[in-house]
Amino acid sequence: MRHRWWLTAAVIPLAASAVAGFMSVAQASGSGHAAKPAIGPPGIGGGKTGLAAGYPFCKRLGKTIQASAAAQMYCFGAQAAGRFQPHVVRPATGASRNVDAANFAEDVSPAGVRGYGQSETSIAASGRFVVEAWNDSTTFFSTCGAKHFKEEATGVGFSVNGGRTFRDIGGLRNPGCRVNLYGGDPSVVAYKAGGHTFFYIFSLYLPTNFSGPTHIAFDPCEVMGSGSAAHLHCGRPVVAASSTQCAKFHHFSFCSFLDKDFATVDPARGRLYVSYSDFPVIGFGDPIDMSVCDIGTRAGKPGPAGGTPAHPVCKHGTPLVKTTRLRGHLFVGKPYFTVAPKGRLGCLNEGTYPAVNIKTGGVYVGYEFNWESNLFFPQCFNSKTRTRDVLTSTPRHCLPLHVVAACKHPANRARVDVVSLDSAFIPGYNRFPASDFPRLAVSNRFGTVTMVWNDTRFHPNGDIMLESFKLGSLARVQNVPTVLDRPHGGGLSMFPALRVANRNGRLDVAWYSRPSARTTFTGVKGAVNVSPMATSTPGNISITNRNTNWLQNNSDIIPNFGDYIDAVVSATARWPFVGRTWFIAWSDGRSGVAQPFSAHIRG
Repeated sequence: MRHRWWLTAAVIPLAASAVAGFMSVAQASGSGHAAKPAIGPPGIGGGKTGLAAGYPFCKRLGKTIQASAAAQMYCFGAQAAGRFQPHVVRPATGASRNVDAANFAEDVSPAGVRGYGQSETSIAASGRFVVEAWNDSTTFFSTCGAKHFKEEATGVGFSVNGGRTFRDIGGLRNPGCRVNLYGGDPSVVAYKAGGHTFFYIFSLYLPTNFSGPTHIAFDPCEVMGSGSAAHLHCGRPVVAASSTQCAKFHHFSFCSFLDKDFATVDPARGRLYVSYSDFPVIGFGDPIDMSVCDIGTRAGKPGPAGGTPAHPVCKHGTPLVKTTRLRGHLFVGKPYFTVAPKGRLGCLNEGTYPAVNIKTGGVYVGYEFNWESNLFFPQCFNSKTRTRDVLTSTPRHCLPLHVVAACKHPANRARVDVVSLDSAFIPGYNRFPASDFPRLAVSNRFGTVTMVWNDTRFHPNGDIMLESFKLGSLARVQNVPTVLDRPHGGGLSMFPALRVANRNGRLDVAWYSRPSARTTFTGVKGAVNVSPMATSTPGNISITNRNTNWLQNNSDIIPNFGDYIDAVVSATARWPFVGRTWFIAWSDGRSGVAQPFSAHIRG
């Protein structure tokens, strides 16, 4: 089994270590131009890994901090998982049609090397058009200029027939790949405007030479043509967020690392919101920030900030300015909006997910507090730093299309205590720790915002929990959280997916599931048409028609099946802006190689 290098974590005086790291790398790297790759695992775009380049964030990753799969790819490159002897268990069967959104023929580099593994899937749909995106291992063995943008760490599949089949179109389009590369952690949003269908595909957007700001960016993609001849035309990357701290030494800038982005759309007002973690240059803790983008009106005309559906305009904070700290080498800017400051005592915030109240324009953001630091930071081991999932509420008037928001912090905040899955070594899951990240959906019909998450208070291997709150005030609806997964012999339940309420204001939730504690065969289950007011466990359905034995699976990516899946109701142009079809996306290893699968269920 893979060496658990992350267990060697030690808490160190971060300010001193960061400065020392900056100086040593700046002296070693000199001009700041990208060097030839060293012998060792290839990084994204076929270049150096961040660790090989001495990037300070990567030196901390796995020791004093943990971050997303995309950060792992950027810092450590290809990391093949070993094979294991499987448990002999009959795979479960179900009624859902399962479709691979990728193509094995596309997973081959220009030099003829196969990449193994796609994970961390996101999906969006509108009418007969569907887009799924994922972390793509082909990036490790391809360089800038590769056909179909294979060097990008974000892969894309496009369907013109409602998700029955997909065309793997390679990496996310990026003409500027010599300077920045898409780094994975995708989030896909659909929007209909002016009779046209648009998909916005968000990902990390990272410097190839490890110098300068890190970003969250997205490609605005429009469906062109009709019928089976339709294709997805993507433009150039649009930066939605950038580092808020940079330390400059000689020709190098080492900046805060933006991570774990996820996006949502306000179709009533033509806005995109993306929330993310911002790991600072110096110090412990990571604030949760948010940006806003103007994507124009539903008629396809420019919005208040001049954005259109094809050419969005984003507001993501002030430029970096020099401070007196670090002898004038530190540059600091403000994000558009800070959802949460650095965690108490440096305990980490991660796993941020937003949702919009389309009736009022208010924005809700959920995240996990004290993720990973609850294992490795002694100051985060006490009741005052209890692991929890946090929900914030911010009204529309706080979020104008300006450089920075009109309010300094959210109007309201609620939390649920979590009995965390973090310390579990999950057989077949090639990463430690796991997570308890929340997912959100707003229901105007019920007047609620609902949070779902995995929790081990009843079973050591987890259950999927639901709790709803009243819009605006965030007053609790249930007295205690509601369990969504049916009893399953103590098997694993984790990584729930939820984004929007359906046309009836009810919720469709999906999650990874194992039928018992005696197996590593993993599928996807769901609870359909659940009331946000529910106080009893609903019925469950099988999304996957065949389960995956993750103990015998090839993947060059850690984690091999990601730390999130996705589920969303198809988008429409009119109120309530959702259709009748529910789409689910997950990483599936039934072929022996992790692949981005999808299924859909018409309501």
